Amino acid sequence: MTDNEKTVTVEHVAGIPVRNPQIVAFARYYSTSLQTCLPADPASKGGVENAVKIAKADLVPQDTNLAPVYGSFTELEAACQVFMDEVNSRVHRATLEIPRDMLRVLERPRLHAVPATPVTASFGHTRQVPPNTPMVTFEKCRYSVPHTLMGAMVWVRATDTEVVIVHVDDAGPVEVARHHRTRPGTPAIIESHFPPAPAGALERVIRPTNQAETEFLALGAGAALWLKEAAAAGTQKIRHKMERAVTLAKVLGTTEVDKGLGAAAVHQRFTHADLLSIVTTGRPGQATDATHTVTDQDQWLSQGTSSWATFGTTPVTPTRNENSEGTLDER
Repeated sequence: MTDNEKTVTVEHVAGIPVRNPQIVAFARYYSTSLQTCLPADPASKGGVENAVKIAKADLVPQDTNLAPVYGSFTELEAACQVFMDEVNSRVHRATLEIPRDMLRVLERPRLHAVPATPVTASFGHTRQVPPNTPMVTFEKCRYSVPHTLMGAMVWVRATDTEVVIVHVDDAGPVEVARHHRTRPGTPAIIESHFPPAPAGALERVIRPTNQAETEFLALGAGAALWLKEAAAAGTQKIRHKMERAVTLAKVLGTTEVDKGLGAAAVHQRFTHADLLSIVTTGRPGQATDATHTVTDQDQWLSQGTSSWATFGTTPVTPTRNENSEGTLDER
């Protein structure tokens, strides 16, 4: 016997209640019959209203609470269990029997056994978890489930504020996830539902595949860093530049070339001439150690321009010389 909530009666046609097909399947599974109270008829729904009265008196915060404060639903459930043990252990005023004894002696023999596996209609709608991602779609929204259920079947139902996901295995039904309701395009995700990232998934591991790559990476950590940065920058002719670096290391030394490769990677310099320039002149922005020799200008072999220093400042006095013919020439 229940009230006419939508989960039980979807509508009334000529005064006849039309049952919700899911609740019909639920009742048939447990070999029970379903009856509903007449609308607006307190006489036929006294038990239902009395249950509401008990809930209001003992569960809703009042002076007669089962417990002073309910910190969680588990505490409320424990308080209800204590209350049921109390009322079912005392003599009922109508039957003059103890309810617990009546259940054991008179009522239980007339009741059939409850199926070991609950009816799945009570868990909501079925959803198949994809084999490659622990997410299910419900009402056009996506919700995460534990990754161990990838490829399995789950049941999803919704309340006003939450979505509950249940999985049924050989041990019975187990709630595996509970999310706040979300909207399409914004998936509800619990990080622990996803498996740990495999090694190398977020960062590539350098593994040489031929002799040239092995020789280049053998230069050191700077070579490995240069390869990652150059590849990320889209450097052209990268294999040719690696071969040139190996050749340069044979001439200038492995340590110096490896340091130069590391500096080139840090400063994003990947042209053909950059490595040689860095190795021979030092890192960019640092002073060079090369010694420059400057020749003393007083010892130069060229004539220089010192004789022109007084040009235009001192007047030139003409001189007179006698030639072989006895005449004077003016200069």
